Amino acid sequence: MPKIEMQLNHELNQDEALERIKQFIPQLKTQQADKISDVEENWSGNKGNFKFKAMGFKVSGNLTVENNKIDIVGDIPFLALPFKQQIEETISKQAKQLLEK
Repeated sequence: MPKIEMQLNHELNQDEALERIKQFIPQLKTQQADKISDVEENWSGNKGNFKFKAMGFKVSGNLTVENNKIDIVGDIPFLALPFKQQIEETISKQAKQLLEK
């Protein structure tokens, strides 16, 4: 299964970044309601697991929130591979807006 691996840099402390990033998936679900469904997320400390359907494709992964960066690793189906760049750009754009100081 193809992977999405991203590192998003930020200038926030870990607690502030964590609080903001926890808003990311619900916000994405609201803003992209026509494309995203079956959203699930679980948090343990600064590590989160997520899964959802995007345009009918199952996406899952995890993220780790640290001082100055967030690491995201996710799996997408082979059929979604043509949309990988678009998925990464959407995640990056939305996360950067949330993490602006």
